[in-house]
Amino acid sequence: MDKSTKFLGIDISKDVFDVMNIKDQHFQFQNSSKGFRELKKILSSDSVCVMEATGYYHLKLAYFLFEHEIKVSIVNPLSIKRFVQMKLSKIKTDKADAKMIRLYAQSNELKLWKGNSKNQVESLQIARLLDIYTKQSTALKNKIHGEETLGNPSSIVVRSLKRSLTRIQKENKLLEDKLIELIKKEHAAMLTNLESIPGLGRKTATMLIVYTDGFNRFDSAAALCSYSGMTPIIRKSGTSVNGRPRISKMGNQKLRNLLFLCSFTACVHNKACNDIYQRITNKGKSKKLALIAVSNKLLKQAFAVAKSSMPYDENYRSALPVH
Repeated sequence: MDKSTKFLGIDISKDVFDVMNIKDQHFQFQNSSKGFRELKKILSSDSVCVMEATGYYHLKLAYFLFEHEIKVSIVNPLSIKRFVQMKLSKIKTDKADAKMIRLYAQSNELKLWKGNSKNQVESLQIARLLDIYTKQSTALKNKIHGEETLGNPSSIVVRSLKRSLTRIQKENKLLEDKLIELIKKEHAAMLTNLESIPGLGRKTATMLIVYTDGFNRFDSAAALCSYSGMTPIIRKSGTSVNGRPRISKMGNQKLRNLLFLCSFTACVHNKACNDIYQRITNKGKSKKLALIAVSNKLLKQAFAVAKSSMPYDENYRSALPVH
């Protein structure tokens, strides 16, 4: 995108959204189909609408613009926040936020949003609901355990808890089966190949495909590791600051947690992961640090397998010519 691009900063809330154009003209519309149509009237063919990824509120507008062939860019809210801090802005209003989003767009290289297929949208919705049900299931199991350890637990309470747990487990199974069905429609071979990686289970392989849209959202393994929050942050400055490196944790927490759980099995059954684990622990480093490195390695293996369309082969690297 060149300097002549007409960026519009859009700050979205539940009921309305504020728009700031390149002439610093401010507009406010209802966050509804009527408001979307009114916004479309002030746009030109070279307009680019830039907005933050604000939960779910931005999605309807983004899809409306995308379907009407209007360019859209969706920015990480943290990037906007850091940009505002850098500008030392002391004003916090929807109008000011829209202007800052527009200024950010003019100062940074943006990627155009391409939307998701209906299959991908439904897969993401199922994944989010599965996450909620998993948390509820864990809470119910803990509650049942707590009640049963009492000296005289209430039978009606325990039965009610167990019925609720059974219902959630049934819903979980239905959703998991549906998610696998959706994945296999477009990525059956990829799912099989990912499962060939020692230590990577079906659940993690499925979620990798869902969260990365079949690995189409990433051009490199480094970008994928950054998305999962597995990349290290180095904290060193002069002689006074020399903090221990740690992972950023700014990415997809659910994916990061799944990979960490897989790392325990990968240390035993995945040769490349075991080598990394042994190398780090032999240097006296903590086991947790080694497991994080294993998680990172698993992610890189998954990226390579997905992009090559081939099952995992632990001897593949050694078969490459040495330059």
